[in-house]
Amino acid sequence: MKVVLFCGGLGSRIREYSESVPKPMIPVGHQPILWHLMQYYCDHGHTDFLLCLGYKANIIKDFFLRSRPQDFSDCVVSGFGTSVELLNEPEEDLRITLIDTGIWRSIGERLWAVRDHLKDEAVFLANYSDGLTDLPLDEMVDRFSKSGKLACFLAVRPPLTYHLADIDAEGRVREFRSSDRCDMWINAGYFLLRPEIFDYMNDGEELVLEPFSRLIAADQLMAYKYEGFWRCMDTLRDRQVLEEMVEQGKMPWRVRNGAGRGRALSIAL
Repeated sequence: MKVVLFCGGLGSRIREYSESVPKPMIPVGHQPILWHLMQYYCDHGHTDFLLCLGYKANIIKDFFLRSRPQDFSDCVVSGFGTSVELLNEPEEDLRITLIDTGIWRSIGERLWAVRDHLKDEAVFLANYSDGLTDLPLDEMVDRFSKSGKLACFLAVRPPLTYHLADIDAEGRVREFRSSDRCDMWINAGYFLLRPEIFDYMNDGEELVLEPFSRLIAADQLMAYKYEGFWRCMDTLRDRQVLEEMVEQGKMPWRVRNGAGRGRALSIAL
């Protein structure tokens, strides 16, 4: 199953990093968040990626073009670097298609630009490339497959902390308390889509606005509610939280192999 990753945005809300690198390449630990996300999909057996590039596309291309198996595996180096022995063999290679979809395009426009690469897929995955989760992806795929719907998105409760005030009509405060529970469900940026999605799209439209509205009208959109781990890297604080988790070895998004396993990379341009 192909995995479409939207990697072309400016990342304006985390400008401390995104002025020098595209948002998916902002490091979490020793690797960019994009690498962590791809490892998550690999852990679920999905190794065919289609990256929609845009802002600073050359940096993402360079990362994969220069990658070698020893970059992601323990190894023994001898002969002043002329001989490299891998201590843990890489698992299946990744196939990564890199498509420049332009700088000033929305998510919907980027998806529309790569539609010819997806026409033979029964179902494909798609992702914003800035959030990590321990979502049971196989279960989500199974539920979507049985539904017969054309599109599905992951719905989560945002990890927000509020100071809640109970105020009467006169403006007097009855109670003031802290709450870490949000009753809203939001789009978490993990999608399952069928190619028929393009019948509900027009060039120039944002994915979750006009096309999803048409899907709702046709009863072809479903949500998969999940209350487990999910964290989006929107701000510097979000990155710090994920960075601390990696430093402590707490990476729930590594659902199968653990943090120490590596994979070889194979690029299709």
